[in-house]
Amino acid sequence: MNRAERLAAILADFAKVEGALLPILHEVQAAFGCVDAEAEATIAAALNLARAEVHGVVSFYHDFSAAPDPRPCLELCGAEACQARGVNALLAAARQAAGERVRVKTVYCLGVCSAGPAARTGDRLHARLDEETLVNLVNAL
Repeated sequence: MNRAERLAAILADFAKVEGALLPILHEVQAAFGCVDAEAEATIAAALNLARAEVHGVVSFYHDFSAAPDPRPCLELCGAEACQARGVNALLAAARQAAGERVRVKTVYCLGVCSAGPAARTGDRLHARLDEETLVNLVNAL
């Protein structure tokens, strides 16, 4: 199945779903590694939305990217609770360990505020991080 057919299939899966924009965007991101301008336009047309509305959602949420990046990604929580627990002191160590091999991305709130500093790799959450644990996590990616 080519890209256009896959995108059409995703849209068809959600044709009768109320409020389908976010689920569609998640499926497109998973299928193609990004939600690019072409996908935004196709989704907007299918949902009878302005492309600007779709782009606004894509650019607002950290789960979506406009271009694919084949590197593994470490998402480090930058919300206030994790800041209070010292995440900013860990950021330099994470970036140094990552180099160019791993993408380190600061995101806003992973939802484990009581167990910060926190990070996510793929669908897996990591909590109560210290520098050694975080560097080991980056090196394992």
